[in-house]
Amino acid sequence: MKEISKILLDIKAVSLNPENPYTWASGIKSPIYCDNRLLLSYPEERDIVEKNLVKLIKEKYPDVEYIMGTATAGIPHAALIADKMKLPMGFVRSGNKDHGKGNKIEGEIFKGKKVLVIEDLFSTGGSSINAAIALRQAGFDVIGVIAIFSYNLKACKENFDKNDLSFASLTDYDELIDIALEINYIKESHLKKLKRWKQDPNDESWMAEE
Repeated sequence: MKEISKILLDIKAVSLNPENPYTWASGIKSPIYCDNRLLLSYPEERDIVEKNLVKLIKEKYPDVEYIMGTATAGIPHAALIADKMKLPMGFVRSGNKDHGKGNKIEGEIFKGKKVLVIEDLFSTGGSSINAAIALRQAGFDVIGVIAIFSYNLKACKENFDKNDLSFASLTDYDELIDIALEINYIKESHLKKLKRWKQDPNDESWMAEE
């Protein structure tokens, strides 16, 4: 949705800087940085995003019975969505807790319940897929994963397909750069670099694109 892309740019949850790229934790040089946690600090914009997430869920996953967030970025959105939809909610850690019961999944285990995983963004899909696998192993019926934003990388789709998982996002990289151009956030000359990066984020030759 273009409205969501514009919100992310307006509140600087997403930043584009093809001339001075960011370095991700993986070492990848990227023209984009996304921090959807910032949405939590903007009540009006946050409400628009959550209402549209609920709308997307009702359209694409109407039989959902349980909401699970990914730790940590997916947890607040999962809580807000579960509250709006009056559904049970829990979350999945990246690893087992190192004390107490050592849980990886927090929340009641209802085997066979149709669960939807909430993530803040998709890059390659790894953390979302790990959460979904843990839920499957616990006996849940994982019907899909949704996020606010997706980088729309080929590797992401391949990884979800490999694990037979449905996924969807409110907006994505392609839509975002179109909006960024419309509102003069970026120049026409930046488009080639931005599109080249998406083709293969590991190939740094996009930075030399004229």
